[in-house]
Amino acid sequence: MIYLDNAATTKTAPEVVDAMLPYFSEYYGNASTIYSLGAESKKAMDHARRTIADSLGAKPEEIYFTAGGSESDNWALKATAEAYASKGKHIITTKIEHHAILHTCEYLEKRGFEITYLNVDRDGLISLDELKAAIRPDTILISVMFANNEIGTIEPIAEIGEIAKEHGVLFHTDAVQAYAQVPINVDEMHIDMLSASGHKLNGPKGIGFLYIRKGVKIRSFVHGGAQERSRRAGTENIPGIVGLGAAVERAMRIMDSKTRKEIELRDYLIGRLENEIPHCWLNGHRTKRLPNNINFSFLFIEGESMLIMLDMKGICASSGSACTSGSLDPSHVLLAIGLKHEEAHGSLRLTLSEDSTKEEMDIVAEEVKKIVQRLRDMSPLYEDFLKSQKNN
Repeated sequence: MIYLDNAATTKTAPEVVDAMLPYFSEYYGNASTIYSLGAESKKAMDHARRTIADSLGAKPEEIYFTAGGSESDNWALKATAEAYASKGKHIITTKIEHHAILHTCEYLEKRGFEITYLNVDRDGLISLDELKAAIRPDTILISVMFANNEIGTIEPIAEIGEIAKEHGVLFHTDAVQAYAQVPINVDEMHIDMLSASGHKLNGPKGIGFLYIRKGVKIRSFVHGGAQERSRRAGTENIPGIVGLGAAVERAMRIMDSKTRKEIELRDYLIGRLENEIPHCWLNGHRTKRLPNNINFSFLFIEGESMLIMLDMKGICASSGSACTSGSLDPSHVLLAIGLKHEEAHGSLRLTLSEDSTKEEMDIVAEEVKKIVQRLRDMSPLYEDFLKSQKNN
């Protein structure tokens, strides 16, 4: 099997599993208790919290554990809306956000909030001038994803943070795809809140965190006990938290070498696909993109058919976000960057890992070439296109 869907989820690293195992059956105490067994759990949780904080240039007390990126996004938007509603009910985001943001914005719109959805250019980048123009006296939050989960484009986060700070507006970024993939410093980038998820960085599923800058007055999201400094109730998922901390330690240690390798393989495969398959193009910014992300559109084919045929060859890929898998609608991200519906339907996303090899890239390139040609040979649209070319 060649696994190239690391944007959907990653393999949990063996050292992460090893770190988690004792906290299932040996150190299984509740971290909120005062006896020594519970103290072992709290000690492990505090270590993971410090590890994550250090990776962001944050303070440990600014890290709040959640069940993952979607919960963190919901918390950031809903709690900010509730806490700052007296100041205003205007929120700015983009048209290419993950649905955890977009659907939360729709929820808030039904409750009287006004949302401005920023456009993006063909590469998926927002306009800083458009952002500035969108800010109003009643704007309470700007939420822009760090890097897009489909096309890999990295937004100008530091500049967005600076603009938000200048206008006294809170800035949240969904960094689920970017965290531990690229360097992030919340102070240098003026980030007030940041969402991340463990299973995107070789950690376990069902665990993530929300960074909340000290002084940001957003309220509890889950009510009950006093866990997470009374902001997120519920017995802590200690094995998951330990696993997340171990995954972050690992990711920080290998980031430089992993990035170099992935960029080299990414650009190699991009070059092969561009040079050897006609009527296709790369989606997303060529250089301002995640190290492991490749997203192509192929004319005259249907992406789901390509995925099925790739799977038959043992290649795991996707046509976009795993959260919209099975939907008949074209990607909202690809439509937002200007693709037509038929162009957006013929998309392929390949996301690499540090385990990817050049040999795998060559196999994938050859298989994609064969599959695209086979699907085009069955396409009436492609047949009409070839006839029109001959007539011209």
